[in-house]
Amino acid sequence: MTKILQFVIDNITYSNIQSAKLLRAGKQRSTVWKFTMTHYGTWSSYAGSSSIILAVGLLIVTGVLLFFARRLRHPLVVKRPGKVLRIALPMLLVLFVFAFLVAAGIYGRADVQQHIRFTGPMNPILPVTMTSAVIAFFAIVYLTQQSGPRIAVVSAIVGMIAAPMIFEFPFDLIVMWRTYPPAPGVPFTLLYFVPLFLIEFTCFAMLASSPLMRISRYTLFLLAGMFLIFAIWALFGFAYPATPYLLRLT
Repeated sequence: MTKILQFVIDNITYSNIQSAKLLRAGKQRSTVWKFTMTHYGTWSSYAGSSSIILAVGLLIVTGVLLFFARRLRHPLVVKRPGKVLRIALPMLLVLFVFAFLVAAGIYGRADVQQHIRFTGPMNPILPVTMTSAVIAFFAIVYLTQQSGPRIAVVSAIVGMIAAPMIFEFPFDLIVMWRTYPPAPGVPFTLLYFVPLFLIEFTCFAMLASSPLMRISRYTLFLLAGMFLIFAIWALFGFAYPATPYLLRLT
């Protein structure tokens, strides 16, 4: 009986030792897995039918813009907001930018805590966007100088602020659910993009502060050209612009 009891104890001890080893190995593998959660670029590309559906949708938007551009004979005048709203809009913009920076900080901290890493060229679009904004500022000042320096500068400022958002808004809608958020994915995605959308809407509203704001057929033609480029990009899966031909599309 003693030998049988000793045999049982020895087997239990051996099983506990093996279980402890397996548990330790599992934790080590889990740790390795956490540190190898690496993504190339900041969003995943569309593939298969989703890529085709996206391209078709963007081509439809392009066609609608071209249709209205051909039918628009005279520029549309945008009603200026009241004095109170004109003062409130820049304040709201500052508030939304602050909210976005806080949200981006929380998002980034969660990435670090969950060991999410990114490789590849980081944000290659930003330099092009900022350069285009600066060019837009001087172009607007030059084109509106006959209206006086004050109106020209105000128009150039709101135009410079809103110009990148014309690209960013549809772009964000396209890549929003293709990013690699920390868990839980949906709340963190909304945390990041909702303040960003509020910034973009506020920038569009600020355009009306300029008395020279008009929507002409050339505006719609240029928008159609942008969506056409988006459609071509979608045929390549709207992939992260890490190659020369994708960088040209941006």
